[in-house]
Amino acid sequence: MTSAFDPQEMILRFRERAEAVKRRGLPPVEGPERLRFLEAARTDFQDYAMLGDATATLEGGILRLEIDLRPPESN
Repeated sequence: MTSAFDPQEMILRFRERAEAVKRRGLPPVEGPERLRFLEAARTDFQDYAMLGDATATLEGGILRLEIDLRPPESN
């Protein structure tokens, strides 16, 4: 059984993923491996947070995600 795609549910999942990245612990790695893990976590958080802040619309089978990247004072 399949349900209809809900873009707002997708946005909520990205918000949850961003929060999960913030909460996840650091594995017991050292040196360059640790730095790579931290950089990947920063990138994951940024990507998930941006998508979690998106405005999603589904029109005619086309999913549009709008993300305002302007600084807060210019919105």
